[in-house]
Amino acid sequence: MSASGGANFKERTVQNILLHFFREENTKVNAEALSLITELLKIFVSEAVLRTIREGKKDHQDQISLDYFEKILPQLLLDF
Repeated sequence: MSASGGANFKERTVQNILLHFFREENTKVNAEALSLITELLKIFVSEAVLRTIREGKKDHQDQISLDYFEKILPQLLLDF
């Protein structure tokens, strides 16, 4: 999480991850697409953290475990 409270990813890191999983070596990502994918990733991770915290608070927990993340994951994936 960044100082502003949200997730923060370097575009170069996102680009390297994408390129790693492309099947064709010639596949490229333009700057605008990379910017949009990076922003979507930030939103996705921030939303996952917020939903996980909310799920933990329902059980009056101060610390959030992976179990809470696993509870919210199916609906999060459907929403995105």
